Amino acid sequence: MHVDGRDYWRCDACEATFVPPAQRPTVADERAEYLLHRNDPDDPGYLRFLARLAEPLLQRLPPAAEGLDYGCGPGPALAAVLRAAGHRVALYDPFFASDAAVLDRRYDFVTCTEVVEHFHDPAGEFARLDALLRPGGWLGLLTCFQTEDARFAGWHYRRDPTHVVFYREATFRLLARRFGWHCEVPGKDVVLMRKPPAAHDCRPRAP
Repeated sequence: MHVDGRDYWRCDACEATFVPPAQRPTVADERAEYLLHRNDPDDPGYLRFLARLAEPLLQRLPPAAEGLDYGCGPGPALAAVLRAAGHRVALYDPFFASDAAVLDRRYDFVTCTEVVEHFHDPAGEFARLDALLRPGGWLGLLTCFQTEDARFAGWHYRRDPTHVVFYREATFRLLARRFGWHCEVPGKDVVLMRKPPAAHDCRPRAP
């Protein structure tokens, strides 16, 4: 598919659509675009948007869980929401919170809010996310699921130049099977994946 001077390729296996490597933005262009985003942690509308992921995730977490906001951006509002609920949250973002030491630890949960559509290497990134989770840990994703092909050219999400991969629900379910995760879609554009508990962990799975 070719739209507005950009090519979009489709993976026949997972149904994701992605921009070929030669047409992806440079690191400098990415950073410049991210600085234009206005994700204000004090904006009630933005907090309502984040609640689409925060609320179902909080229902599944044990008390005082330890998590990582992966791709937190310059204003890590979701981390603030989760901390207010009694959880500890570390931050990582290659542009705005680049302390790689947090990637050497393991967590009860990892969140990616409007992040996975920026992945230049989705397979490698999801493998990293799997490695960051403790057994029984949750991966929470919020990204706009791909629209039907007939509307793709006019889709607002496609127009952000830093969005280089677009997922369908089927894509996430395939990823879950590949990594052995339990997959839930509790609401529009929200995915929760659970890494299998350790064999000795007899705690009941949250609904």
